[in-house]
Amino acid sequence: MAPRTGALSVRHAAIAAGIAVATVVVLLAMGRPPICTCGTVELWHGAIDAGNSQHIADWYTPSHIIHGFLFYALGWLLLRRRPVGERLILAVAIESAWEILENTPLVIDRYREATIALGYAGDSVLNSAADIGWMALGFLLARRLPVLATIAIAIGFELLTLWVIRDNLTLNVLMLLWPVEAIRSWQAGG
Repeated sequence: MAPRTGALSVRHAAIAAGIAVATVVVLLAMGRPPICTCGTVELWHGAIDAGNSQHIADWYTPSHIIHGFLFYALGWLLLRRRPVGERLILAVAIESAWEILENTPLVIDRYREATIALGYAGDSVLNSAADIGWMALGFLLARRLPVLATIAIAIGFELLTLWVIRDNLTLNVLMLLWPVEAIRSWQAGG
C-alpha cells in the first residue's frame, strides 16, 4: 500500500534526523566549534554581537522558521503527490546543505564583505543543528496552520526582526546576492 501523501511516518522522521546528525558530523569535521567559543550555551541570545549564530536561538531564528514555511510551500507546489515525509526529508537536506555551505570560508567571507556582519566567523555546530530544527518546526507549522496564518507569521517575523535588528531573511538574501550600500549603511545605524 502506498503511503498517504499527508502522513509523516517514523521512518521519514528518522531519515530527516539522520541527515541532521550527518550534518553535525560534517561541521565538526570542518573544524566548526561545537558550542560558542565563549564557553556557554544559551537558549536565547538576544544581543546583537559575536554571540549571534552561536547559541540555540537568536534574532536569526525566525529566518530559519520562514525557511521551513517556504520549503513546505515549495514541496506542496512541486511535489504534492509525494508523502509529506519525503518533502520534509528534502527540506532538511536543503537546510543542512545550506548550513554546511554557510560555514565555508567562501560564504563567511561573503557575509563579512557584503553585509553588516563584519565580525562574523560562522556558526557553532549547536547553532547549525538548532537552525535545522527551527526550519523543521517551520515546515511542520506550515503543514498544520492555515495558509493565511503562515503568511501572517512570516510577515510578522520579517517586520519584527527588521525593527529590532535592522535585518531579516529578505535583506539577508538581498545583501548576499546584490549588496546595496545604502541598506548596509542603514543597517549599521548610519
